[in-house]
Amino acid sequence: MAYGVKLLVWGDFASFNRPEMKVERVTYDVITPSAARGILEAIYWKPEMRWVVDRLRVLNPIRFTHVRRNEIKGVIPVKGAISAAMKGEPVEVGIAVEENRQQRAAMIMRDVRYGIEAHVEVRKYEGPED
Repeated sequence: MAYGVKLLVWGDFASFNRPEMKVERVTYDVITPSAARGILEAIYWKPEMRWVVDRLRVLNPIRFTHVRRNEIKGVIPVKGAISAAMKGEPVEVGIAVEENRQQRAAMIMRDVRYGIEAHVEVRKYEGPED
């Protein structure tokens, strides 16, 4: 890789959720390429560029831990709020946390450290609709 970046990322915990595990959240064993691309885009992004991840390195041993966390089981109903706002009516958007709280288990990684190698591909940018 002649032109590109090497980035070291680390953290106490990480979770890259597997889509097939709905009830109990389970992480992939390593960082996903899309998560690595998201980290790079959070650091530097322009509409005419696209990050391409060339290599992911796992620098710490893969270790898991289990946690339980509180989540909301429902979503805030947005349709009614949007139609009320469009009519100029007062809008009250919210959710009763005490009634909708549930505990979920999650298997996450701990003490993670990754090396990301990537480069930028420039693409033609024609405007916001592109």
